[in-house]
Amino acid sequence: MKVIQVGIGGMGNAWLRAVQESPNVEYAALVEVNDAIAAAQVERFNLQGIAVYRTLPEALKAVKVDGVINVTPPQFHQEVSVTALEAGIPVLSEKPLADTFEAAQAIVDKANATGVLHMITQNYRYRSATQTLKQTLASKAMGEIGSATVEFFRGPHFGGFREEMPYPLIIDMSIHHFDLMRFFLDNDPVSVFGRSWNPPWSWYKGDASASVTLEFMNNVFVSYNGSWCSQGREIGWNAHWRFECERGVVFMEDDVVYTQPTGGAPAEVSPVKMERTEQAYLLHEFYEAVTHGAQPATTSQDNIKSLAIVFDVVRSFETGQVVKSSA
Repeated sequence: MKVIQVGIGGMGNAWLRAVQESPNVEYAALVEVNDAIAAAQVERFNLQGIAVYRTLPEALKAVKVDGVINVTPPQFHQEVSVTALEAGIPVLSEKPLADTFEAAQAIVDKANATGVLHMITQNYRYRSATQTLKQTLASKAMGEIGSATVEFFRGPHFGGFREEMPYPLIIDMSIHHFDLMRFFLDNDPVSVFGRSWNPPWSWYKGDASASVTLEFMNNVFVSYNGSWCSQGREIGWNAHWRFECERGVVFMEDDVVYTQPTGGAPAEVSPVKMERTEQAYLLHEFYEAVTHGAQPATTSQDNIKSLAIVFDVVRSFETGQVVKSSA
C-alpha cells in the first residue's frame, strides 16, 4: 500500500517511524511546505529516494497512491482532507478532526458524499493502559458505572500554534480524554458545563486550565479537571481515571489499572498485551480498511462526536451555561 504523508515535521516524526516500520505500507511521496524541515527529515530518516512536494495536489498529479496521511496543523485539515477525498483517496488524519466544528462537519459531509474513508488517529485508545482499563470496565466485575473523575495536569512548553490557541488544553489535548470517555463508557454525552481560566504564570495566550462536568446517557456524570501550565507533580498523558461503580471502584493511576471491591483492598490488573500500539496500530487498521474493507473504529463520522464535546465545552465557557450536546 502506497501513501503520501502531508506534513513531516513535529508530529510527522511518529508517522515517519510508523510507516518505515510497517511491512505493508510505504511512501510514494511526501508533502512539506518548509524546505528546511523537508531537507532535515529526508536526511534523518534516509528518505532520499522519496520525492517531496510543496502541496498535495502537486503530489497527487505526480504519483498514484492508496492513501494520504494528514499530519498538518488543525487549521489545514479540511483543505488537505477534502482534496484527497475528492480525488478518491482514503485519509488517515491526525486529531483533531478540524479546528472548527463547521470544518469538521464539512469533512464528514465530503466523506459521506464520496463514500471514501476518512479516519482519525485517536492513538490514546490503543495503548496498553487504556485497553486494560477498557477491558476491566467492560467485564463489569465492579458492576455498573455511576460516575467518573478524570485528572490531568502537565506543563509542556511546545511553542508554535498551541501557545496561540484560545483554549489550548481543551482544543488540542482534551480531545484525547473526551474521546476516551466515549470509548470507556461506550456512550455519548447529553450535556456539558465548564469554566476555564489562565493562571498568571501561564505561557499560553489562551486559557490553559479548566474544570468540566459532563453528563452522559444513563445519568452517568464525569468530572474533568486539568491544566496545561501546571508547575509540578505532573500526571501522565493518559490522565488519572476513577470510576465509581455499584460494587466498588476501578481506577488508573500512572498507567496502572486497579480494582477495589467494596470493603476490599485494591488489586492491580495485569496489563493487556498488544501486538501493535498507537500509530502502528492505527496505520495497520487503516491498511486493513483500505485493502480489505475492514471498518475502523475512529472514522470521521464517529469521531465528530468526540470533537463535538470540545466545542460544546468551549461554548459553555463562553456563555456560562449548561450546553446540550450537539453530536
